[in-house]
Amino acid sequence: MVNAIDKKRPKEITIRSTVRFGKPTIDGTRVAVADVISLLKAGYTVYDIPKQYPSVTTAGTISALEYTANILGKEETLVIS
Repeated sequence: MVNAIDKKRPKEITIRSTVRFGKPTIDGTRVAVADVISLLKAGYTVYDIPKQYPSVTTAGTISALEYTANILGKEETLVIS
């Protein structure tokens, strides 16, 4: 069954049970979306990441951001008052 996030998943992001324990990765690499987000948090730019991981393109980095935005956009907000 395909869920809403999978329908909107960029083609550059793949999920395979045999690669990185099924974590979303940039297609053709073993670089997880979470790795990209961690590098961005550390101050890297989308242009710096391919220098760190030569198998990752700038487009792949942007796709990782798009995928993350899709997931966060589907989260429900819990308001505690």
